[in-house]
Amino acid sequence: MDSQLSMDEPTRSRKNKSNVRLKRIEAKDCKRFTKKRIPIIDWLPKYSISKCLHDILAGFTVGLTEVPQGIAYATVAGLPPEYGLYSGFMGCFMYTVFGSCKDINIGPTAIMALMSQAYIAKMGPDVAVLLTFLSGCIIFILGLLHLGFVVEFFSYPVVAGFTCAAALQIAFSQLKSLLGISGKANEFLESIITVIEHIKETKKWDVILGVICIIILMVMRELKRLSNTNESSSRIRKYFGKCMWFLSLARNALIVIITTVIAYYLEEEGRNPFTLIGEIGSGLPNFEPPPFSSTVNGTHYNFGEIIKEFGGGVAFVPLVAILETVAIAKAFSKGKTLDATQEMIALGICNIMGSFVRSMPVTGSFTRTAVNNSSGVKTQLGGIITAAMVLLALAFLTKTFTYIPKTTLAAVVITSMFYLFEFEAFILLWRSKKLDLIPFGVTLIASLFLGLEYGIILGIVLHLIYVLYPVARPKMDIINVKIPQGDVLVVIPNTNMQFPVAEFFKEKIISEANIAQCTVVIDGSKITYIDSTVAKNIDSLISDMQLRDQDIILWNFKSEIMDICIGVNKKMQPYFRSGTIEEVVDVPL
Repeated sequence: MDSQLSMDEPTRSRKNKSNVRLKRIEAKDCKRFTKKRIPIIDWLPKYSISKCLHDILAGFTVGLTEVPQGIAYATVAGLPPEYGLYSGFMGCFMYTVFGSCKDINIGPTAIMALMSQAYIAKMGPDVAVLLTFLSGCIIFILGLLHLGFVVEFFSYPVVAGFTCAAALQIAFSQLKSLLGISGKANEFLESIITVIEHIKETKKWDVILGVICIIILMVMRELKRLSNTNESSSRIRKYFGKCMWFLSLARNALIVIITTVIAYYLEEEGRNPFTLIGEIGSGLPNFEPPPFSSTVNGTHYNFGEIIKEFGGGVAFVPLVAILETVAIAKAFSKGKTLDATQEMIALGICNIMGSFVRSMPVTGSFTRTAVNNSSGVKTQLGGIITAAMVLLALAFLTKTFTYIPKTTLAAVVITSMFYLFEFEAFILLWRSKKLDLIPFGVTLIASLFLGLEYGIILGIVLHLIYVLYPVARPKMDIINVKIPQGDVLVVIPNTNMQFPVAEFFKEKIISEANIAQCTVVIDGSKITYIDSTVAKNIDSLISDMQLRDQDIILWNFKSEIMDICIGVNKKMQPYFRSGTIEEVVDVPL
């Protein structure tokens, strides 16, 4: 008994050590997982004063861009201007905690505003908030399930066509504000018709101010080139370069501030010639659940009716949001490994929490992310500063925003859309693969005239047909060989075969084997995979050849391919042969 106890002691000790080791490994894995899913835990302990100063400067600079853009994009979506500011702070807060890319700014964008516009025009602002919540839930679930690969079906020609269409539609929707006329401009054709029908109502001073703003904004954007100074430059030249850099980055805010001051002065003098944006709701939004119904002009929409009106948009809005954010994250990852799953989880949380403060759908903004990067942001904490500026604007500056001329916001949007339009896509596709211009053109035209969702669907389907066509029509070498036993037609498939090729493969052989008493030999040496559809069609081909009194031989097939075929029909086994072509033809079936 004592000897048994003494033998159990070392065993018990080893088990205890093993358990301790397992617990340590589990703790490390848990810690690693937590840091991966809540990145702020990883970078915050390494934070420093130097990084803080850089983040404050970058966050302040991005804030100067986000406030006027948010107001402008709210008008694009057909929402009250304050909704653009409601959309500009919660995403920044949430991305600071859950985001993995220091440069990304999450907030309202032109494309998200455009994709929400049709629903808002029909069912009111509440559906924008509900769409934000639903989009966030879908994005979050897709992230948890690691389904980010779905955006890989958006090829470059389709994305470029979609982006160009969105840029054109948004720019044309702002023409009425630029001209100072009234009317609907929710769709591309509708925008053009509105301008034509109301062209006589054009307000001269709105047009003059708008055109001047566009020219100034484009000139100020080019000031970044003047900001490039080398180390040998003088102190004055370096100071001048920094001034040019700041003016270029803050151009939207500066143009809005200047025109607002002018409009305010003229309004006080009682001779304001500009159309103003009007009263903006002041104060911070209430933190409350998103509405699941909406009432507009006496018409009540319950949750089921809203979902029915959303249709495919409830799927495409989150997909486009993922596409924008992941594409931007890849562009600014600078060679680092991108965790697309984490980006999707972060974006989902940004939208879900944003819906509790009346936000419209948000995603990564390329413009503001570029400003963030060029401003020298060091961590995601720069987003806190940007969010704070938006909150300050909501709390104290909404009365001032009343005097913003509509034509100024139109100029800001139109200028942004000019640079969003991918002019280089035409040249790139023409030089690389002209055939890709077809899905690009189809996506562009369909998005403009049928709607963005339909444009994406048609573009993806068309491009997938391009991809699948070579699979369904693979190249096959067909050689006529004369041997002592007679004429032999050798068919050599050059690739693996799956169900799209099954019928084509069978018909091709039957049409080629038109010589009486010709033996057909299918060389399977290059085939490593077939599916059951192809195996069944090979069985059918054997039966058809027998009806024509022609022999068929399956030559040099691998054992795993033979097993699939024999699994379909055991009678196929004698048709598999190996050896020289003379030997296999000589053996009777």
